Amino acid sequence: MKKPTLRDVARMAGVSYATADRVLNARGGVAEKSVLRVRSAIEALGYERDQQAANLSRRRTYEFLFLLPRGDHSFFRVLGDCVRAQSALRQADRIRITIRELPALEPAPLADELTRLRPEDFDCLALVGIETPGIALQIERLAAGGMPVVTLIGDAAAAARAAYVGIDNSVAGRTAGRLIRLAHTGRRGRILPIIGAYTARDHRERLDGARAVLAEAHAGLDILPPLVVQDRPEVMEHAVSAALAENPDVTGIYSMGAGNRALIRILAHLPAPRPFVVLHDLTPVTRPGLERALIDAVIDQRPATEVSTALDLMRALADGKQIPPDAGQITPAIYLKDNLPHPGSEKENP
Repeated sequence: MKKPTLRDVARMAGVSYATADRVLNARGGVAEKSVLRVRSAIEALGYERDQQAANLSRRRTYEFLFLLPRGDHSFFRVLGDCVRAQSALRQADRIRITIRELPALEPAPLADELTRLRPEDFDCLALVGIETPGIALQIERLAAGGMPVVTLIGDAAAAARAAYVGIDNSVAGRTAGRLIRLAHTGRRGRILPIIGAYTARDHRERLDGARAVLAEAHAGLDILPPLVVQDRPEVMEHAVSAALAENPDVTGIYSMGAGNRALIRILAHLPAPRPFVVLHDLTPVTRPGLERALIDAVIDQRPATEVSTALDLMRALADGKQIPPDAGQITPAIYLKDNLPHPGSEKENP
């Protein structure tokens, strides 16, 4: 069945096309009785506006801002690459993307950048969430002023942001914990968790999820205090080396963030049997680790899909549309040595 057009609306309402267009775009100058007739016709016909065509006719350009972490962090480098790739692809949709990079996992620079933003500067903002009161306050200010905020990878200010795009990090942590438990079936073990930062909600939720499964009755697993490494390889190398020297009986390692080049170097020099290791994100670093059996499982959050989904939601929000609460949910992939995708078939992190 043919979709109703604005001309159909005008015909049913008994007004001109120009009048129907003025009502649809809230430009005023139309008698109240005509406004009511047009609105009634829209409802009766089930007319839905073609927002893309409307934007093209008005020559509207969407202005989106991405605040992304930078630093020696392979995942965030590829995240930026994905945003830049989408920026080129979306030009035909009149979407202009600005990228500003800030130090990774450091709340103060992000809070300062948000403070300088005005709600009218951009149509929508996407950022990798860090949870602090100052950042939450700025997200609330921008949202209240009319700039929707989308959190990406890690959530923040859940009551004020418009959408979260990413995996369920609690479930990801529970999945990692379940894999480690399966690897310890019939034997006891000692597990070493490694976290980037407690201010990163995604890391915190992964840790809580893993702990919940590893600490279940009869698991027989001793969970060591988490190492906090700020996603920096040099911190990872020192902290993990010291922890393994103090606890040579570690049988499982779960790393929730980045800096894993250093961890893989350490694992390569450990005598057999090595610990069972679960990491996040398939990269040119973690892939060889899987292939060499230094790593046992990788939980990948598919960053290219995350960025594409975020942009779809940002455009919908800029158009004033309501989006479902779970619209940004990403289903992760679990990779073992045996089911690795062909290199390049899925965007990997450098």
